[in-house]
Amino acid sequence: MKKMFIRDIRSGDRVDDIFVLSEKTMGQKKDGNNFLNIAIADKTGTIKGVVWDDVNQTASMARAGDFVHLRGHVSEYRDALQLVVKKMAPVNADLVDPSDFLPATERNVDQMFQRIVALTDTMAKGHLKLLLDTFWNDADFVKQFKTAPAAKKMHHAYIGGLLEHTLSVALLVDRIAGHYSGIDMDLLLAGAILHDIGKIREFEYSHCLDYSSEGRLLSHIVIGVQIIEEKIGLVENFPEDLALLLKHLVVSHHGSREFGSPEVPKTIEAVLLNYIDEIDSKVTGIRNFMAAEDPNEPWTGYHRLLGRHFFKRSFSAARDL
Repeated sequence: MKKMFIRDIRSGDRVDDIFVLSEKTMGQKKDGNNFLNIAIADKTGTIKGVVWDDVNQTASMARAGDFVHLRGHVSEYRDALQLVVKKMAPVNADLVDPSDFLPATERNVDQMFQRIVALTDTMAKGHLKLLLDTFWNDADFVKQFKTAPAAKKMHHAYIGGLLEHTLSVALLVDRIAGHYSGIDMDLLLAGAILHDIGKIREFEYSHCLDYSSEGRLLSHIVIGVQIIEEKIGLVENFPEDLALLLKHLVVSHHGSREFGSPEVPKTIEAVLLNYIDEIDSKVTGIRNFMAAEDPNEPWTGYHRLLGRHFFKRSFSAARDL
């Protein structure tokens, strides 16, 4: 049974437990000798590590994604915790409890899914409703949709995260876009539900969260468009212009090419979806960051991706769905 979790590790601790080897890359010191950079994970987080001794032998023992038993000590390096590994050995996956390594949503998955289905039932009985019905009638898809994470790190990076994020974005559509006139609400709702659908195949999440080969090569946006095209083929006489507008919502929802969108938003619905998606992902990511920080401190540490500290005085860990 696992005894030590990453969220509880502090500088100066001795580590002797099982983790997932989530990353592994070889480096070279100035003297030409190799060293090994690693990252290990469990359901509570990730920590970087380094191997200085017996590097080649240690590197050959396990691949990224394997369970490993590590022995070492924790120190601080560049204002972050670092595990200095002394021993690493592979562990048979059959001997571990996967729930120790896979973070999961705290919400009821079946209830969240039924809320999304209920939202689609409010749509006009047209082609978009028929399209979404092809998704809900696909048992394999529904199983993946309920399980997949929405990201590896930034937001909703846990089992059920895609479903939770999708429901949140769909609910925000009515609350935000409903303020404006002239919006095709059915199209925007369909885009909200389907915008991240490619993440069911972008990630591996059997016992750790990582990108699949398909995800690395294509991205969830390309995969999502492929899935939507497959389902559109099942709906008789689906209008070509409607298919084009729906796929544009998917390919533009990151807002810019810099952030992975092949195209920038070019319809009002696409602009709204980009900002609604941004609101939910950013707020959730910042809340998760705050929750992992020292509860006795008014300020968080430095968030490297967002480039700032956050003030926690008004922070609440409560979820809003």
